[in-house]
Amino acid sequence: MPLPVPAPRTLKHTRAVECKGYEREDGLWDIEGHLLDTKTFVHTRRDGGHERQPGEPVHHMWLRLTIDLDLKIHDVEAVTDTGPYKTCGNITVNFKNLIGITIGPGWRKAIAERVGGVLGCTHLVELLGPLGTTAFQATGRAREAHNAAKPVTGKKPYQIGSCHIYKEDAPAVLERWPAFYTGQQK
Repeated sequence: MPLPVPAPRTLKHTRAVECKGYEREDGLWDIEGHLLDTKTFVHTRRDGGHERQPGEPVHHMWLRLTIDLDLKIHDVEAVTDTGPYKTCGNITVNFKNLIGITIGPGWRKAIAERVGGVLGCTHLVELLGPLGTTAFQATGRAREAHNAAKPVTGKKPYQIGSCHIYKEDAPAVLERWPAFYTGQQK
């Protein structure tokens, strides 16, 4: 169902974010994100330069995380094709500092420590959020098969308590993880 009809308005800015997950032939996974910001009016770069026409990118950025099925980052590629300043892309090399961390508990803290604030780019850092969830979605079934071969630890699955569908007494928890279900059984 779409949103209710809004008040009269004029479009000024569009941000498009697209994320994709790829299984590689070498057993690793590439999780790619693309961010594109455009405006509907003529404007100039903050540090001068040509006028940008409506639809020309303000931000045009790419980020690729190469991960394994434990969601550990093995490589990172970041590219800034367009930014509001000529030197925006100079910081992309810092995103290699994410190599070695794991997408999961502590993910946002690790991002902030390695590429937060002046160590990175606000827009590429924002793209890491949807890339993290894309990594979970893209690798989900493969991780289930991968983890089925590991010894059972009795550790509560990370999904439990992560949203209303996975609250401890919800039917989805009973279906997927009956040992951790706290509701009444029928």
